[in-house]
Amino acid sequence: MMRSRVKMTTMLFVLILSLMTAFCSSKNNKQSKRDTKPIQSSPSCNNDGQTGMWTYMTCVPGAPGAHGRDGAKGDLGSPGKTGSKGPRGADGKKGAKGEPGIQGSSGQKGERGDKGDSGSPLLASHMNWKECAWKKGDSKDSGLIYNCDFVKKYSDTALHVYYAGNFGIRGCDNCASRWYLTFNGAECSSPGSVEGAVYMYRRYRNRSLHRHRHIEGHCNNIQRGKVRVGFWVGKCNGEKLADAHTGWQTVSRIFIEEVPKAQQ
Repeated sequence: MMRSRVKMTTMLFVLILSLMTAFCSSKNNKQSKRDTKPIQSSPSCNNDGQTGMWTYMTCVPGAPGAHGRDGAKGDLGSPGKTGSKGPRGADGKKGAKGEPGIQGSSGQKGERGDKGDSGSPLLASHMNWKECAWKKGDSKDSGLIYNCDFVKKYSDTALHVYYAGNFGIRGCDNCASRWYLTFNGAECSSPGSVEGAVYMYRRYRNRSLHRHRHIEGHCNNIQRGKVRVGFWVGKCNGEKLADAHTGWQTVSRIFIEEVPKAQQ
C-alpha cells in the first residue's frame, strides 16, 4: 500500500513537471517570435532548492525586444479652429527700389469730352506791348510833348502806361506845372488821370528843379483798335503856370501794355 502511494505521487509529480515544462516552453517560443535578435537561453523554471518535495515554480521573463518599425501614416485629421488675431507687428525696413517694369500697351482712345466754357483772354506782357522813346529837350510850358500810337486787341482789357524821363520847373515863385497822359485826346476817367506835378516855393525861385521823374497808372474802358497815347504839360488848378522844361539831357519814354482788367 505504501509503495502504491509512492508510485502514484511520483507519477503525479512527473505529470505536473511535464505540464509546467510545456507551459514555459510555449511562453518562451512566443517571446522569441516578437524579438528581432536571438537572446541567450536561460533556465525557464526552477524550484526552491529543497529535495523530495516541489513547493512552487516560476518562469524567468526574457530580455526586452528591440523597438519595432514605425507604423503606417494615419488619416488626416480635421482642421482646427481659427486662432485669435495677433497684435500688429512693427513696420519693416523699406526695401530697395525695384527695377523698372515693362511698359504697358497703349490704352484705348477715350471719348470726346464736352466743349468747355469760353475763357477770358489771358495776356502776358510779351503778348502786346509797346515803348516809344526819344531824346529831345522841350521848353514848352503848356501843350503836347509827344504821341505814341498803340493797337489794342481786346475791348475787355486795360492799358498799363507810364512815362519815365527828366522834367522840372525853374525861376518862379509859388508856381507849379503838371505832366499827364491822354488816351485818344482825353484823360483817363477809370480809375482816374495818370499824372504828376512839380511845385516851387519862393525860397527856391532861383533854383532849377530838374529831376528824373516817373508817372505810371492803368486805364479801363478803352475800345479795341488804335489808341493814341499823348504826353502833355500844363497848368495846375489854382496855381501860377511855371517855367517848365521836359527831357533835359536824357532819353524820355512812354511804355504801353495791354493787360487783363483788375479784380473788382
